[in-house]
This record gives sequence, structure tokens and C-alpha cells, in this order.
Amino acid sequence: MLNFKDILSTQDMIDKRHLDIRTITMGISLLDCAHEDVNVCAQRIYDKITRKAENLVKVGQEIEWEYGIPIVNKRISVTPIAIVGNSCNTDSYVPLAIAMDKAAQECGVNFIGGFSALVQKGCTKGDWILMDSIPEAMRQTNLVCSSVNVGSTKAGINMDAVAKMGEIIKKTAELTADNDGLGCAKLVVFANAVEDNPFMAGAFHGVGEPEVELNVGVSGPGVVYHALQKVKGQPFDVVAETIKKTAFRITRMGQMVGVEAGKRLDVPFGIVDLSLAPTPAVGDSVARILEEMGLETCGTHGTTAALALLNDAVKKGGVMASNHVGGLSGAFIPVSEDEGMIAAAESGVLTLDKLEAMTCVCSVGLDMIAVPGDTSAATVSAIIADEAAIGMVNSKTTAVRIIPAPGKTVGDRVEMGGLLGSAPVMPVHGESAADFIARGGRIPAPLQSLKN
Repeated sequence: MLNFKDILSTQDMIDKRHLDIRTITMGISLLDCAHEDVNVCAQRIYDKITRKAENLVKVGQEIEWEYGIPIVNKRISVTPIAIVGNSCNTDSYVPLAIAMDKAAQECGVNFIGGFSALVQKGCTKGDWILMDSIPEAMRQTNLVCSSVNVGSTKAGINMDAVAKMGEIIKKTAELTADNDGLGCAKLVVFANAVEDNPFMAGAFHGVGEPEVELNVGVSGPGVVYHALQKVKGQPFDVVAETIKKTAFRITRMGQMVGVEAGKRLDVPFGIVDLSLAPTPAVGDSVARILEEMGLETCGTHGTTAALALLNDAVKKGGVMASNHVGGLSGAFIPVSEDEGMIAAAESGVLTLDKLEAMTCVCSVGLDMIAVPGDTSAATVSAIIADEAAIGMVNSKTTAVRIIPAPGKTVGDRVEMGGLLGSAPVMPVHGESAADFIARGGRIPAPLQSLKN
């Protein structure tokens, strides 16, 4: 039971420490929208999304007003379109992406995810069509987000798909060059993707999920940072305990909002994703939390250990606060969306290699990284392969959301605005991995996959 002191403390977190519900995301199954005519399929997709999610934004705004809790984003995720579109007699799923975009605009949500394919073990005809459609879909839509899962601990890594996605990312950047390659900010490549992730760009509604459900993503790096200021110089045991208690309170708020929103929408509540999701605002940074632990700059030696502690403590504290925890859950390290990460990258302390090491212990992977526009497709694929290998071997979700910024080079900046922020262009290794990527085939699953 919350006492008056707890209520006042939570209100202070909201007013002064950037505490918010980052997203309520409605997942919608589109399996019954399949049709051989792509235009019929597109119409079915539009009709179902607008029918199921028509009150999502309204309910979110009501809860914000009644409880005084900011809900930053209202979002929709749908069944991977490669599955739905596989029945269509077409060579492009762009019409399906356009239908998703129109439905999202009609519902008033911020983003819609699920222009996706799951190809960790191989590709169907629909998977290849989906991947080929991504660049044009990202060019023609505003709210649609795309993801492709290229590997898993159980299946290994589909290197044919990895090679393909390097080319797709480059093409997406070229087609959205007028906006600094913005299309790539809505495209993520996964290993071990989860089915109930409420965060973009990787959200999709898995085939093991119910017809409709509501998932919640919490935030609160600023709250954790403020809490750690009160335990300066104290042992890591105290640091971990402080983060755990803070994460509990943040997640409890997410549980309350999720249950209440589900009740009002007559939709089952799914999960709370515990992830600490930063924003470009000062005081809302994961990097600053790591620095508060005693690091001069995020990215220096000790950063990976600090991030491991943070990630673990967030999960331990949050898991007791919700009936169902899922999604990605942990600490996000998107460079462009975190003012501390931006500063560390601009100073040269935070490098791509260090970020890769940090992804071994954080929530996802290389997120919102800008690299020179002349970076080759093979190099992008090799970066994806490295991250997929980390996820595969460690049985965790990893991802790459990378922007080869057209016409930009190291030292330039990519501006995306809003929660996407801005990213300094970071250097990549100049040595080629083209022959490695050209081999194709599949990297076998590791020994730990044999758990049955």
C-alpha cells in the first residue's frame, strides 16, 4: 500500500525528474487480413487497425489527465507483414506499409511497428519481398517502423539475410537522404527478437500473442540519476539496492497504467517493459547514470561494468512490481537519444567498439548510431553480424539501428528531431569485411542452443 510520502515522492519524480510512461503500445493480430489481392489485404489491414485502436489515444490522454502521469507515446504493433503478405500475389508490400501509415494517422498514434520479417533460419518468398520493400516503404511513410530478425540462439545467424540487410540499410539511407537518412532510424535488425516489445523501431505483434493486447514501456533515467546522487561514494551494494528500489516504483506506475488502460479499452494487459529509455533532454540520460557511479566520461574503462550493474538492478527491482514483465527490459543506450551519450561520442571517448562491448550487458544493442555516408553495405552487414553473434552466444536480444548518413562524414551531425534526437557521425574501421559477408549461408547455432 502506498503511503502519503510515497505519493509525494512519485509526484516529484514526474514533475522534476522526467519520470513518464514512455509508451502504451497496442498489439493487433493481422493474420485474418491475408488475401491474394494486395489491395484487398491493404484495405483489411487499414480497417482492422482503425477499428481496434480507435480509442487508444483518447484513453491514454484520459489517464494522463486523471492521474497526472505523462504518457509520451501511444503506439501500435502488428503481426509481421511478411507473414500477412505472403498470401498476396505481388512483388511489393509497399501498399501494405501505406495502409499501416494511413491507419496510424487516423488513430492519432505516434508510430506503428510490424513492417517486419523473421528470417533467423531462412527466408520465404514473402520475407524477400518484405526486405526488398523496406527502402521504398520507409520513403513513402511517416509513422511505419520496420524490423528484421536475422539470428537466434536456437537457429544461428542467417548470413544471407545479414548481407541483404546491409544493402537495404544503404538503400534506405539513399532514398531518405533529404532527411539525413531518417528512414534508417525507423529500421532495426535483430537477433533473438521478442514478440511483446512495445518500443520502436522493433515492435511487432508476435504470432504467439493474443488477438489484441496492451503492452507498456516505462522510462525514468532521470529518476535513477537523482537517486544515485544521494549515495555518492558508497559501495556498489548500496548503489544496486538504490537502483532496485527506484526501478520498483517506476515499474509499479507502469503496471497501474497498463491495467487501467487495458480495462478501459477492453483489451488484455500484456507486459511492462522495464527498460530505462533516455531522451535528448538534459537530466534524462543513461550515460549520466553511469558517470554518477564514478566514471569521468561514459565510454571510459569501467563503463561496461557500470552498465552491467545498472541493467541487472533495474530488472531485479522491476520484476517484483508487475504481474507480467517482458519486452526488452533493461537499459537502452541509443546514442542520438541520450544527451550524455552524444557528448561522450563527440569527445571521442565513446567509440563504436566500446558500444559493442556495452551491448553484451545492456538491454538491446547498437542503437541510433550514425556512421559516414560512404560506409559500404558489407561493413554495415559486418556490424550487424557482430551484434547478432553477441545475442546468439549470450542468449539475449541484440539489435542494430544504424544510419549511414548520406553526404556526412566523421565530425558531422545527423539531425532527426523529437525523441530521435541528433547523432554525431562516428568512425568505422576502414578495413574490408566484404569477403566475409560474401560467403553467405548460415552461422550454426551455438552449443547452448541444445537445451531440449
